[in-house]
Amino acid sequence: MAERKNIFGPVPSRRLGRSLGVDLTPYKTCDLDCVFCQLGRTTNKTINREEYVSTEDVIQEIDEWLKTKEEADYITLSGSGEPTLHSRFGEVLQFIRAKSTIPAVLLTNGTLLYLPEVRDAASHADIVKVSLSAWDQASYEWVNRPHPQLKFHQLVEGQKAFRRQFRGGLWMEVFLVWGMNSTPSDVSRIASLAGEIKPDRIQINTAVRPPAEGFAEPLSMDRMLSLCPLFHPNAEVIAEFNLEKDLKLEANKETVLSMLRRRPCTAGQIASAFGMHINEVSKYLGNLMRLGQIREERKNNTVYYTAVRRKDKAAPEQPSRKQGH
Repeated sequence: MAERKNIFGPVPSRRLGRSLGVDLTPYKTCDLDCVFCQLGRTTNKTINREEYVSTEDVIQEIDEWLKTKEEADYITLSGSGEPTLHSRFGEVLQFIRAKSTIPAVLLTNGTLLYLPEVRDAASHADIVKVSLSAWDQASYEWVNRPHPQLKFHQLVEGQKAFRRQFRGGLWMEVFLVWGMNSTPSDVSRIASLAGEIKPDRIQINTAVRPPAEGFAEPLSMDRMLSLCPLFHPNAEVIAEFNLEKDLKLEANKETVLSMLRRRPCTAGQIASAFGMHINEVSKYLGNLMRLGQIREERKNNTVYYTAVRRKDKAAPEQPSRKQGH
């Protein structure tokens, strides 16, 4: 099979088990610049919908992957930016639905669902995950830092309209940041809007991986669990996903590096993903560190590893920060 430029994995997902990722935008092309984003700051904040990568190339890569008979639980449009910015993402979903029995998933921030053409394209997915982490324009601008032309009422009304037409599973992620949208009154406002949108599942998350901004502090597990009953249906905390060893995902230096290009991980998370002993993981990480292809990031006394991009510069070690309760 030719080099994969637009698909990756399958990788372990906290939501979806083994997920084959489909990346439709260049790195950090998004209409938001969320303070908590694990991919870092948005470098191309835009609302322009374009064919950022060739639809035909993406479909060919998926088709070739399907012919390998590899296993995955889901095929997921996600990756380096906001997938609905790709003007033909609906065609990719249609291809997956037509050619595979693996469920097609769209992970979107939901900002563009106020557009009828985006809602129609998204309706080709089996599952759509949207996001809601604010309750008005001010909190939207504080937490999500949207493109100047995006308004919070569009986000909410677009998700409501999509719920009315979508017959698949609608999931919602609520990302909570300590001191920004984490008080019971804040979360109650978000929960009230979520109740109007009527998702099938609600999942709350926090900054367990290095966020775009150092001030984006995580909530403790106890605090998140205490906030779950504010939602209807009752929200669930997204836990780290641990793959069983018998899944036998092939692991080598390149697959580990590919995983770290998509998101920062600890050595333990890599070991769980590939069913390796931690000592074996350390060999790959040491090799990649010596080659300058990855670097360490420290957060709350935990070491994460992330891929080094060409424009990255060595950063000083970050001091540990006290976790919110």
